[in-house]
Order: sequence, then C-alpha cells, then structure tokens
Amino acid sequence: MTSSLRTRSMTLLLNPGSTAMDAGTVSVSVLIPVYNEEDNIAPLCGRLIPALDGLGRSFEVIFVNDGSIDGTEAELQRVASDRRIRVINFRRNVGQTAAMMAGIDHARGEVIVPMDGDLQNDPQDIAGLLAKLDEGYDVVSGWRADRQDGFLLRTLPSRMANKLISTISGVKLNDYGCTLKAYRRQMLQGYRLYGEMHRFVPIYARWQGAKLTEMPVRHHPRRHGQSKYGLERVLKVVLDLVVVKFLTQYETKPIYIFGFAGLMFMGLSVLAGIYAIYLKLVDGISFILTPLPLLVTMGLVTGVMCILMGLLAELLVRIYFESQGKSHYSIKTMLNFDERPETPR
Repeated sequence: MTSSLRTRSMTLLLNPGSTAMDAGTVSVSVLIPVYNEEDNIAPLCGRLIPALDGLGRSFEVIFVNDGSIDGTEAELQRVASDRRIRVINFRRNVGQTAAMMAGIDHARGEVIVPMDGDLQNDPQDIAGLLAKLDEGYDVVSGWRADRQDGFLLRTLPSRMANKLISTISGVKLNDYGCTLKAYRRQMLQGYRLYGEMHRFVPIYARWQGAKLTEMPVRHHPRRHGQSKYGLERVLKVVLDLVVVKFLTQYETKPIYIFGFAGLMFMGLSVLAGIYAIYLKLVDGISFILTPLPLLVTMGLVTGVMCILMGLLAELLVRIYFESQGKSHYSIKTMLNFDERPETPR
C-alpha cells in the first residue's frame, strides 16, 4: 500500500497536469472517432477545449484513432500533452461504430457526448445539449437543420434514410446521422454495437426506457480532408435497420417472427394444394401440368424449417441470457428492498 501511494505521489510530481480526475469519474466525456483527419485535430482542439472550459464542469476528451494512415496519430500525440485529452489508437481501420464502442467502454463521464472530428459539428452546441439533459431528458440528439453538404449525394439520401428509420423503428428523429448527441451514461449500458449501428444508438436508448428529445445544432462545411461516406451507406442502413428491428422487438421471442413466416409459407402451401385439387376436379387439369404441386411441397418444407429455426433461436436466447446471468428486463428504481426478507416461521 505504501509503495502504491509513493508511486502515485511521484506521478503527480513528475506530471503537474495530472489531477485527481485521472483516478475518478468526470462530468462530461466527449468522444471523437477520427480517421485520416490530421489537418482537423489541432483546429478542433482549439475550439473544443475553450468551449468545454466554459461549461464549469469536469471533462475529458477521448479521441479514437480508427487506424489512420496519415499523420493523425502524430497530431493526437501532440495535443495529448493536455492531460484532459486521452487517445486510443486502433491497429487498423475497423469503422466508426467500433471506435464509438471503444470510446464508450473507456469513458469516465456521467454524460457522454459523441461528435465528429471533421470540424462540421460546433463545440459551442455542447452546452445546449447539456442544458437539455438538465431539463430531465436522458438522450438529446442533434439535428443539422441547416446542413452544409451536397444535396444529391449527402442530404437527400440522408433525409430518405431518416424517414425510413423513423417509420420502421417508431422513434421519430429528423437526423439519425448527426453524430453530435448527449447521453446519460446509464442509457448506453447493457448492449454492444456492431457493424454500422452507431446511428441507431437513440433507438437502443429508447428501448432502455430513455426520455429522448431533439434540438437543432449548427453544421459547418468540411474544410479539410474528404468525407468517409457515400451512397453505399443507404444499403448498410437498410440492412442494419432489419437487425435493430429484430433485436429491439423480437430478441426474447424469436419464435414469433420465425413462426409467423413459417405459418405464412404453410398457408401458401395449403392454398396452392386446394387450388390444384380444384383444377383437377372441376377443369380436369392434371397435377403435373401446373407448378402447384411443387409450390405445395416447397411451401410446406420452408414453413417447417422456419418453425424449427424459431425453436432453435428460442434455445439460443435462453442460453445467451442464462449463461451470462443477464436479464431481459431493465429496472429503473427499487423501493424498500434494503432489508432481507424475513424467514417464515
């Protein structure tokens, strides 16, 4: 114990910028995934740190370098002379979602604020997001109402994707693609993000019972570097949305979706069989002259397979929850559970 205290004291003497914040939690963690943004690091820190200093709250800034191949890592090492700036360097590029997850895993803040590293988000908007949280919300999502991007290749596909996501998920937001958001830490616990699902975090948070709102934020044109997104992201959004819909509504009851599909195929098989018999008896058309017998067989086999897949999925769900001691429900608060239950006499 004495050796540990001595080591800590020496660390503080050798690093005057080190404070008690290093060992405990902070009020706000700002997460910034970056990939090939060497020209934006210094200007971003020049705007971000003064904005956070003006909040009157303890904070940290976590840059997650997603395997950049330019001078981003060197720039991050330079700005990390400020002990409030922490850096995570990936060995290779794995995507923004993984970078966000790494930042969340290592953040110490009671509030987590992700933002882009391309200078298009405005650090001055962070104060407004936090003020909204103070009104009682759990998640505040930024909305780039006056977006400074090309209309055909960026803005129009984004609007279409936002409409699709809002309709299917039932969580109405104008701008899922805006990285600048604010979350209470507990709203980001209990699930993992994979693929390209960082844009769906508000859906997961609402699934956790979060109180969610949206506020307009400023958006600036990109001055350095190139955008990492194109039209191919529309297909990714659709595929990821299917996964999110399944996980949020059928994670604990997969038999419903597989069973419904199985019953539909079996119903199609029955209808095709009835129609084949009708043609045989009324019109005298032989079974082999129509594709209906094949449809009957394929529908029946596919239906049985879907139901069996649903049963297997039910077993996997139980293994997933019970082997890890997970619960499929989330408790907000508990009252009068301090004492142990009395032993019946």
